[in-house]
Amino acid sequence: MLYGPRIFKKAGVTTKDRLLLATIGTGLTKITFLTISTFLLDRVGRRRLLQISVAGMIFGLTILGFSLTMVEYSSEKLVWALSLSIVATYTYVAFFNVGLAPVTWVYSSEIFPLRLRAQGNSIGVAVNRGMNAAISMSFISIYKAITIGGAFFLFAGMSVVAWVFFYFCLPETKGKALEEMEMVFSKKSDDKTVAT
Repeated sequence: MLYGPRIFKKAGVTTKDRLLLATIGTGLTKITFLTISTFLLDRVGRRRLLQISVAGMIFGLTILGFSLTMVEYSSEKLVWALSLSIVATYTYVAFFNVGLAPVTWVYSSEIFPLRLRAQGNSIGVAVNRGMNAAISMSFISIYKAITIGGAFFLFAGMSVVAWVFFYFCLPETKGKALEEMEMVFSKKSDDKTVAT
């Protein structure tokens, strides 16, 4: 969201009006899919929604990295790559906001034992905001070091790691009472101990 205009400019959007329009489209996509997520959280489940969301993010980031790389190394204006960049950005924003964005907050408020909930949530919010700040402040340096397409390939790779983590380490919490969370996570670790 912070660097949307810069990304669209790198993709080949040249006029301020079109940059503004593309950025407004990003905001509308965000609001639409955040609204949709409120209906899906309890129906689909947190774990499945995270997996679908991150898989879509991987796809969007990979396509965005590819299209921006094509634009950067082409000597002529590639309209298809510009269009693909915009679609890939909207795809990423849609999948992020339908799953990872809302589930992060819901999941982190559910998983801590009752006696440690306040401290756990505080640490979770601090880590989330700290990582957000680190990525926001380093984005320009990253893309200048490894190209803008390379930066999005890097983010796609980080998303693959996140998907694997969610698949192997996060149990489903849908329909569980807050008092049951300790048992859900201890059962998950007991299952791993028995398997080894």
